[in-house]
Parts: sequence; C-alpha cells; structure tokens
Amino acid sequence: MAKELLNKVKLQIPAGKATAAPPVGTALGPFGIALPDFCTRFNDATKDKMGDIVPVEVYIYDDRSFDFKVKTSPAAFLIKKAANVKKASATGSKDIAGSITRDQLRQIAETKMEDLNAYDIDAAMKIIEGTAKNMGIEIKD
Repeated sequence: MAKELLNKVKLQIPAGKATAAPPVGTALGPFGIALPDFCTRFNDATKDKMGDIVPVEVYIYDDRSFDFKVKTSPAAFLIKKAANVKKASATGSKDIAGSITRDQLRQIAETKMEDLNAYDIDAAMKIIEGTAKNMGIEIKD
C-alpha cells in the first residue's frame, strides 16, 4: 500500500543550518514529524552550499514520514551574491545598486536552469536579466 501524501510545505532555510527553532519548527511541528531527523538530513544534504539560502519542499505523509526536495537558491540571492551587494535597489532600475558581467549572468542562468520555465540557456538568461534589472543590478558586457 502506497503512502498517502498529507501535505507539502515550502521553506527557505540557510544551507546546513536547519534547527528545530522557527521557521522549521513552526512549519513542520504541527504535522508530527521528527524535527531532529529532518534537520540532520537537510543539513547533510546542503552542507556543500553553506552560507546560501536554499528552498526546500517537504512532502509529509499520513504515517508521519517525510521526504524533501532541495531546490536551487533564489535568483535574487544569486544575483546579489555575484554583484557583491547586501541589498538590492528599492526603486528597481532607476537606481543602480551594483553590476554583474554577462559571464556571471550565464553562470546564474545555468545554475537556475532546472527550476526555470525556459527551453534553452538564452531564454534562462533573459529571465535572470529581468530579475537583475528589477533589482537595480546592471549587466555589463
């Protein structure tokens, strides 16, 4: 008999630093899953991305077991990291907060390709470029 999916919870957690404290505990605690077990498995799965924010989808089953899928870091986080800025522009493209090169843009697009709705790398680059523009990050050739 297959397990029945009870719920799916989406979280964004710093890689390798999950604890039973909020937001993990408040999001997963009501479903009765073993929080130390989740934290250990998540931290082991993301220890190579230490310092990044990592989205995760947790699938909770009726027998209180769980699986999870780790996604790639948000595009905005990757763009800010590449541009070496702490905060994006509050007014979008009117104020320039930083800049990245085309090579950095391609690298971010390749990283995010599996999570984007794009057929090729050029389309993925346009999506990431639009995100960067809205953040006030300039693309230099």
